[in-house]
Amino acid sequence: MVQKTYYKTKDYCKVKFSFRDDNAETVEILGLNDDWENPIVMSKKKDGSFAIEVSLPKNTEYEFKYRVNGTEWINEPEADSQRPNKFGGSNSVLVL
Repeated sequence: MVQKTYYKTKDYCKVKFSFRDDNAETVEILGLNDDWENPIVMSKKKDGSFAIEVSLPKNTEYEFKYRVNGTEWINEPEADSQRPNKFGGSNSVLVL
């Protein structure tokens, strides 16, 4: 799940990413800021879900994917859209 919080006086948007997979030990986000090498590690919550908040500039667009347990790539079903990638699959798209 993706929740966006916009501020009238700020040039960024606070974005909360939440992800749940009962078999997940680790969940990372890759692709934000066009960075597919350095993952953003999500924190595991007591209920077993994973979450993180990041601030991203307004009027921007990002492609991203979740990487579960270091090997499984998963799209965000509630993303603004999906875009084909060079590997024959697709990436989630976040529009701010």
